Parts: sequence; C-alpha cells; structure tokens
Amino acid sequence: MAEQRDPYAVRQFVERFALDLAGAGVPRMAARVFASLLVADDGRRTAAELAEVLEVSPAAVSGAVRYLTQVNLVAREPVPGQRRDQYRVLDDLWYASITNREARLADWDRTLAEGQAALGESSAAAQRLGETREFFEFLREEIPALMQKWHRQRRSS
Repeated sequence: MAEQRDPYAVRQFVERFALDLAGAGVPRMAARVFASLLVADDGRRTAAELAEVLEVSPAAVSGAVRYLTQVNLVAREPVPGQRRDQYRVLDDLWYASITNREARLADWDRTLAEGQAALGESSAAAQRLGETREFFEFLREEIPALMQKWHRQRRSS
C-alpha cells in the first residue's frame, strides 16, 4: 500500500525549505520552485504545473527556472510529443553544485589577487583579501577529497 501524503505538510515543507534557501542567498521564488521540484516524486514539473502548485504567475516561474538553470540546480528538457518544456532537479545535484564551485573559486582567487595588488600588499584591506584567498584555496584543496569520500559512502550504502 502506498504511503499517504499530507498535502498541507508537504506545502509547509516547501515553504520552510524555500525560506532556508532564501536565507542562504537564493532568490525566494527560485527557492520555492526548487523545493517544489524536490518534492515531486520524479523531480520534474512543467512551468504550468509549478505555477499551479505554487499559486504564482507563469512569469514568476520563468524567472525562477532561468536562475536555477544558470546555477546548475535544474535542467530544462522538452516534454516528449509536446511543445512545452519541463524542469527537473539534476541527479546528484549537491555534488554537481559543489564541484562546479571549483571554477568559481578559481575566478574569485584571480580577482582577489588583483584587488590585493591594487591595495598594496601591506595594507589591512589587502591582508583581509589575502586571508580570503587562503580560505578559498583551502576549500579548493579539500573539496575533491570530500567529493571522493561522498562517492565512497554512497556506493557502500
């Protein structure tokens, strides 16, 4: 027998998780769309379905999915046999999201180095930028090992 879902509890979860994501810097509507995709059993919904379940306009969904596809949390795919698209949560999305940060961290390092040079190496601001660079370098060194550990853990479970 299939487990029954409480639609109210699911909606409450979507809104709470969206608020958590918004608190971390994700635009609120994008966070709501993302959470809505997470709770769909197949991880997929069309823009019309998202607008209906979230009780928002199609324009709001459009902007949200554009953001989510740009940050590689959601993929856009055609619906077979139809002229519309659906959006789906990427497989192993957190792994992909963290792994994709590597290139961003490298970009930030280059920009911070330029800022350090512009400020003069001995200024307090340049030292702050240097500490930021060291932190990002630490992340860049540690992330690959964490990702390998994650894959080992997933294979063993």
